[in-house]
Amino acid sequence: MEKTSKIYVAGHLGLVGSALIRQLKQQNYTNLVMRTRQELDLFDGKAVAQFLKQEQPEYIFLAAAKAGGIYANSAYAAEFIYENLQIQNNVIHHSHQYGVKKLLFLGSSCIYPKHCPQPIKEEYLLTGPLEPTNDAYSVAKIAGIKTCQSYNLQYGTNFISVMPTNLYGINDNFHPENSHVLPALLSRFHEAKQNGASKITVWGTGTPKRELLFVDDLAEACIFLMEHYNDSQIINVGTGKDLNIRELVNLIKEVVGCDARIVFDTTKPDGTPQKVLDVSRINQLGWFSKTSLKEGLETVYHWYQHEYLKNAIAR
Repeated sequence: MEKTSKIYVAGHLGLVGSALIRQLKQQNYTNLVMRTRQELDLFDGKAVAQFLKQEQPEYIFLAAAKAGGIYANSAYAAEFIYENLQIQNNVIHHSHQYGVKKLLFLGSSCIYPKHCPQPIKEEYLLTGPLEPTNDAYSVAKIAGIKTCQSYNLQYGTNFISVMPTNLYGINDNFHPENSHVLPALLSRFHEAKQNGASKITVWGTGTPKRELLFVDDLAEACIFLMEHYNDSQIINVGTGKDLNIRELVNLIKEVVGCDARIVFDTTKPDGTPQKVLDVSRINQLGWFSKTSLKEGLETVYHWYQHEYLKNAIAR
C-alpha cells in the first residue's frame, strides 16, 4: 500500500476497526474512507455495490462484524450467523465486482475445533467439532474464509484471511452480559471497587486457558500482512502465550485495585478448555506482538475510566 492509497475500513467504530484507523494514521496513511452504519448499511447489497462503485477503494479491511461472549453467542445465535454472513458476502462479492486490489477479512480463533492440539496451527481448521457455545458465529467466519479463497481461486482476487486470538483494547464492548470475558470482568471489578463490594462471582472453574492480544497490536499486524502477505491460506495473529482465567482475574483485580474476594461459579460453562495460537508463520514473516498483558490492561483501564465512563454519563 502507498501512503496515499485509498483504504476503506469497514467497521471503523468497533474494537478492531478503530484500532486500524489509529494505526493507519500513525503510519501516515492519509486517504482513509469510513462510513457509519447510518451512512452505509452493510446488510444492503445494493448500497454496498453503489458505495464501492462510487468510492473505488484500492484496499479494504473488513472489520465489521457482530461479536460477543459466551452468553451473547448462545442467546443471539441467529443474529450472529445471519448478520455476519450478510455483511461479509456483500463486501467480499462487490469488492471483486468493483476491482478492489486487496481485501483483508478478519476471522477469529473460535473457527478452530473445540478439542484442538495446542498451540493451534492454521491447518487444524475443519478437523473436528466446533465449540457449541459459539458455533453460529464460527460457521459464519469459516464461510467468510471459504468465500475469500473461492474468489481467489476462480477470479484471481487477492483476498486474505487473518485469524486473531482473543482481543481486548480501547473501544471494547463492556456490556455486563454481551461482552467478552476481559472487558466484562474489568467493568465488574471497577464497579465492585466503587461500591465497596466484598466479593465478585466469576463464571466457570477458572481453569480454561486463554491467549489475549492487545487490539492495537492486531491492527499493526493487519497492516503488516496487507503489505507482505498474499496467500489464500489463513494466517494466525496472536502472542503465542496464554494464561488461565484465574490468573487473568487476579491480574485485572490488581490493575483495577479492587479488594473484593473472587468466587468461581462452577455451575456455569467454561467454554473451550484451552486456546492458544501457533503464530510461527507470522513470526517468520517478521511480525511479533509488542504489548504485555499488564501494559495493555493498564491502557484499557485508563481509557475506561477517563473516556468510556465519561461518555456514558454524557449519554
